Amino acid sequence: MDWTSRLQSALDERQQAGAYRRRLPLQGGNDRLITLNHRRYLNFSANDYLGLARHPDIIAAWQQGAERYGIGSGGSGHVTGYSSVHQAFEARLADWLGYPRALLFTSGYAANQAVIAALTGGQDQILADKLSHASLLEAALQSPAQLRRFAHNDPAALQRLTATCCQGLRLAITEGVFSMDGDSAPLNELQRVIRPAGGWLMVDDAHGFGCVGEQGRGSAWQQRCRPDLLVVTFGKAAGVSGAAVVCDETTAEYLTQFARHLIYSTALPPAQVCALDAALTEISHGDARRQRLAANIQRFRQGAVGIGYRLAVSESAIQPLLVGGNQQAMDLSARLRERGCWVTAIRPPTVPPGSARLRITLTATHRDEDIDGLLEALDACSHPA
Repeated sequence: MDWTSRLQSALDERQQAGAYRRRLPLQGGNDRLITLNHRRYLNFSANDYLGLARHPDIIAAWQQGAERYGIGSGGSGHVTGYSSVHQAFEARLADWLGYPRALLFTSGYAANQAVIAALTGGQDQILADKLSHASLLEAALQSPAQLRRFAHNDPAALQRLTATCCQGLRLAITEGVFSMDGDSAPLNELQRVIRPAGGWLMVDDAHGFGCVGEQGRGSAWQQRCRPDLLVVTFGKAAGVSGAAVVCDETTAEYLTQFARHLIYSTALPPAQVCALDAALTEISHGDARRQRLAANIQRFRQGAVGIGYRLAVSESAIQPLLVGGNQQAMDLSARLRERGCWVTAIRPPTVPPGSARLRITLTATHRDEDIDGLLEALDACSHPA
C-alpha cells in the first residue's frame, strides 16, 4: 500500500462510519447570528459564552495595541517575543485567580500538552478522568508515564487507582466543566484523594473560566478548591484566544525552563494580550452577563424537557442533546439547519461510541425569542408533519 492509498482508506472508513468532518466557511464572523451562503442562522454552536468576541472595548484594545506594538510578537518569549505587556497581564491574571504565577500559551491545547510533557517521566502515573479533553489524553498517551483512566467524575474510582503501585509521582487530570457533557468535576473530592497519595491535581477550566465563580474566576474558585495546576483558556468566555497555566513559583520557573511548547513557539502578539487584558476587565465586571446566561440555560432546559427531549445533566452553557447514532445526529442537525438553527452534531471519536449528540451552546447574547425558536424547531423535528 502506498501513502495515498493508506490515507484514502482512512478517509473512506470515516465516511462510512458517518464521522466525516467538514469545515464550512462562514461570512461575517461568529456572532449570535451567522451567515453561510447568504443565509442567516441562529448560532447555537459557539463557545463565546459571554458574547465578548464583539465587545467594542476589547476590539479597541486590540486595535490600540496593534498601533503601538505592531501585529506580531516577532519571536519566542525566550528570545524577543516577551514584552512588558505579557509580563503585566500574567501578573494580573495570577493575582486575580489567587496564584503566584501565570504563563501565557498560544492555545489551551498547547498549554495542556506542555504541562504534561514537561512534568511527567517514565516512573510516574497520570490518572485521568476518562472523559478528559483530547489534548489532555493525547499528551498523557505520548508521555513516558503510565496512563490510568478513572470513571467519569468518580473520586472513589480515582482512590482505587492510587492504591496501585507507583515508583514515581502521580498527576490527576480533569476538566472543570467538561467540554462535551457540560457537567462539572468534583474538584475538592478529587484533590482530597490525590493529595494523600503524594500527587497533584491539574484542572483544565476552559469552559468554566469566565462563566462561574465569583466575578467569573472559574470552577475551582466556585468550589473553593486550589488545584496545583490550573489551565484557563481565552477562546471561550473571554472571546479572544490563547491560554494560561496558573501555578506556584517553582512550577512556573520549571515550565519556563522545560516546557517545549512555550520555549519553541512564537509568543502571543502584544496586541492580542492587550485585548485579553480588556476581556479580563469585562469578565470581572460581567455579573449581568452571567445572570443572563444562567437565565437562558434555565429557559432552554425547561423547554426541552417539556417537549420530550433527553438532556445530559448540565447547568453550564453546554447543553448536550443525546441522540445515539452518528447518522441520526447528523440528520437532526441538518433538519434544524433547514429551520434556521445552527447546531453542530458531535460524533466519535470526540465522544464515546454510541453517544453522538447535538452540542447546543447558549450565550449571554441569546434572546428569549432565539431560544424559543430553537425549541420550536426541535419540537417540529421530533413531530414532523
